[in-house]
Amino acid sequence: MKAFTKIKYFIKDFDFLKVYNSPFRNPKLRLYIGKVAIGTPYFFPRKWVKATPERATKAALQEIDDVIKYNERSSGYKRTVKNFDDLFNEKMRYNYAEPKKIGFDFVSLGWKTKWTDTDYRFEWSPIWSFVFFKWQIAITFIAPERDHYWECWLCYTRNTDKTKSINERIEQARKEFPCNWTSTKDGVEEKICYWDLILKPKYLK
Repeated sequence: MKAFTKIKYFIKDFDFLKVYNSPFRNPKLRLYIGKVAIGTPYFFPRKWVKATPERATKAALQEIDDVIKYNERSSGYKRTVKNFDDLFNEKMRYNYAEPKKIGFDFVSLGWKTKWTDTDYRFEWSPIWSFVFFKWQIAITFIAPERDHYWECWLCYTRNTDKTKSINERIEQARKEFPCNWTSTKDGVEEKICYWDLILKPKYLK
């Protein structure tokens, strides 16, 4: 069952590739080769390992030291310095991150919803990364008008009626997720519909 779940989520990580066979303009690929410098998505490639007595000791002593230094700087509220043995037992239950020496990371499209189920918010672009000790090869999928592109894509692929034609689905998505913005430059107001910038020409009205 666990293996099936892992496969399910692994496949889900590649859902964004469907955009290449859609009415949306194709994202471009940005290739990076060099020392590890690309986050996956926020931190450099890393893995989680179980606690060891050495790790737990170091973490416990560091927390004690941090609390003591905080109390020395603070003129008001003072934090309680915990007992080392209690802290050690607590830290032994943690997992710890360490840099990945060799391995792949497949980072799917990062997004969330805010106020409603269709109030999409873009967080990060998809990234494929391979690290070999201190070196990294990374491919980032860069979409035009990035934030608006992926938010519109999410609405189109997740919330439109898949029994309808592509044009009907686009019409539904544009109605439910207009993506109309207004900007002002040098006192001149400009209205922009990002759907017109991210769809392939043949799907524009």
